[in-house]
Amino acid sequence: MVAPDEEAPRQLPMEFDLTDAYSADDLVVTDVNRAAASLVAGWPDWPSPVVVLAGPTGSGKTHLASIWRARSAARAFEAAAIGGPELPSTGAALVEDVDSGALDERGLFHLINAVRAAGGTLLMTSRGFPSAWPVALADLLSRLKAATTVEIAEPDDALLGAVITKLFADRQLTVEPHVVSFLVHRMDRSLAAAIELVGRIDRMSLERKSRISRALAADVVAAMDSGHGGEDF
Repeated sequence: MVAPDEEAPRQLPMEFDLTDAYSADDLVVTDVNRAAASLVAGWPDWPSPVVVLAGPTGSGKTHLASIWRARSAARAFEAAAIGGPELPSTGAALVEDVDSGALDERGLFHLINAVRAAGGTLLMTSRGFPSAWPVALADLLSRLKAATTVEIAEPDDALLGAVITKLFADRQLTVEPHVVSFLVHRMDRSLAAAIELVGRIDRMSLERKSRISRALAADVVAAMDSGHGGEDF
């Protein structure tokens, strides 16, 4: 018989991989990302051929970009080394983290021109709006002014709570709402942090052969805050 505070034995989980949670089925939509999610779902019927998803780190830009790339068969380009753009048959291209470092301005200018000439689409992600990017090339600035920018806000409590609940459910785990609320108010406010946190909690639960309680969740949060990698809690 399983003790009241224990769960039936389960296989130890594999190391968590952030890319595993970047599918369309894993997307949770709330007010903070609804406009961006609708835009991705509405492809290729976009308001303009060039679209920018702008939002803070951890707001889900990579998740949405991954969903769009899977749907559009877009080719991904590195922002710092776009070079001579070669587009796939769909004419779709993706450039992530445009404002995170060095930018191949001339390459981006030619990429935008190639997308427009092919009747394709270009999706870019960044932390800020294009008007705030440190761009010096006048021709590129002109092209960026015609882009459609969709803002994604920092994840709110509703989004983080829904994501955490879904991540636990995907692992066939049911967690009490007060535990989810505890985590939401003590975790880093990013979707990547939610994925990592749930993975570590699941692992500790298995190691201790204990249900997922507020006390167990607090131990994981404390271990992460102290910088422990999760091998020894």
